Amino acid sequence: MAKATKKQALGRGLSALLKDPSNDIKSADDKNADTLIGNIVELDIDVIEINPFQPRTNFNEETLRELASSIKELGVIQPITVRKLEFNKFQLVSGERRFRASKLIGLKTIPAYIRIANDQESLEMALVENIQRQDLDPIEIALSYQRLIDEIALTQEQMSERVGKKRSTIANYLRLLKLDPIIQTGMRDGFISMGHGRAIINIEDQNVQLDIYEKIITEKLSVRATESLVKYYNNPKASKPSESQELPKFVKKGIKEFSEYFGHKIAVKVSKNGKGQITIPFHSEEDFNRIKKLVQSAK
Repeated sequence: MAKATKKQALGRGLSALLKDPSNDIKSADDKNADTLIGNIVELDIDVIEINPFQPRTNFNEETLRELASSIKELGVIQPITVRKLEFNKFQLVSGERRFRASKLIGLKTIPAYIRIANDQESLEMALVENIQRQDLDPIEIALSYQRLIDEIALTQEQMSERVGKKRSTIANYLRLLKLDPIIQTGMRDGFISMGHGRAIINIEDQNVQLDIYEKIITEKLSVRATESLVKYYNNPKASKPSESQELPKFVKKGIKEFSEYFGHKIAVKVSKNGKGQITIPFHSEEDFNRIKKLVQSAK
């Protein structure tokens, strides 16, 4: 406990140092710069602005409220990262969900690591940090990789080193951006998986891509069935893939209710003997816990 108190006192002391105009730190060579870098500082939330380079655009309101509730109980466990702009003004580099959730419950200060970085360095840090997240959709990851190529001029080999991913993995994500925008949106919304997208990308004609996408949605095609369908489109002389089992009327009627209740497109498979399987997708740990609560509340 004494150790934690000492750490918090250090943060408050550094915060006071930042508010002193005579100690305005603008570079790593300035006086007291080495004291601030690498330490946690309690910053006033109202002196921090949102990062315009933030690659993430979707922030689920419900999971944000859950995070806010957790912060209210336990505090901000992992500090955000900011860069210094000018005297007592800072910009987020990473941790926007924690920042938003803290503002949601009315916190006045937040623990932060302070960095000194230019626009390009800030963008690169934000993109690389974003790619490491576990709850991103495939298109969001692909767009982050593309921005590293376009705006930071990184090669796929350099990106592989920065983010710790194989070059082939990066290439597979980037190929998804060749899909029709409607299909990309469907993947972001969880209607189809990355596996479906990787199969569809083997079709160059985007009109045909959309035909296959519609068939996947309406017939609840698996990735393997989608791969067979794509193979048939590319080689019409090959045997046509078998049609999927028609869903019973009671299932078709219930799918909409299930999807609305869980907030996701629910997949249902029914065999010829009448037995079936319901699949509920989730996009993150927070989303999984949300669905679990819905199931528990229905008991």
